[in-house]
Amino acid sequence: MSAGADPGFSIEPLGETILLMRFGTQVDAAVNAHVHAAAAMLRKVEMPGLLDLIPAGASLALHYDAVFWAGSNGEPPWQHLAGSLRAVFASPPAQTTDKGRVIEVPVCYGGEYGCDLDTVASHAGIDAACVIEQHCAGHYRVAMLGFAPGFPYLLGLAPLLHMPRRAQPRLRVPAGSVAIGGAQTGIYPRELPGGWHLIGRTPATLFDAEARPPSLLAPGDRVRFRAIDAIEFAAIVEPNTR
Repeated sequence: MSAGADPGFSIEPLGETILLMRFGTQVDAAVNAHVHAAAAMLRKVEMPGLLDLIPAGASLALHYDAVFWAGSNGEPPWQHLAGSLRAVFASPPAQTTDKGRVIEVPVCYGGEYGCDLDTVASHAGIDAACVIEQHCAGHYRVAMLGFAPGFPYLLGLAPLLHMPRRAQPRLRVPAGSVAIGGAQTGIYPRELPGGWHLIGRTPATLFDAEARPPSLLAPGDRVRFRAIDAIEFAAIVEPNTR
């Protein structure tokens, strides 16, 4: 369903308490920026009856209170909410600057920490040191969290480092592995199966169910990678294992 004259998004219901705003069909930086701008706007106007906002690569899911949004004329709750959303985006409030937090993530690249670094280098036609340099030079944005709790899909990877996913996924990828899959880079929050190319590992804890918030990174955050050696990696890990 089209939402408004030229709103840049469509609206559709997902079940009885989720409304989905779609901003495009492909995940890229421009589309994802619209997703996060819409989420920031809805947080600013504090629309009642919204329980949660869940940004994804090209869409924004709205978890809402169906009782609150029940229309008096028998209109389904999602249609009532959709109408209010169109009104909000037709006359948006003054723009706010919401670039997200900037989080530095230390990474030990190559060797036992990133067994696919040389493969990525060969595919790009450069050496491993250049891969590390290019990867650390990127300005990344957390497009969304998905696949597993705390797994960030990061946009901003240099085109030179884009690489198809592995033909044969691994059954076990170590926690903290920093990897490349297609045009994105990401970090495995715990040991998981996966088909992305492993170029390094961070000693940072990406997800802790007991922490508040449990995830180190949130959608919209900015990420910078910093190369470290094995000694610094061990020094960071040790206090966290006591």
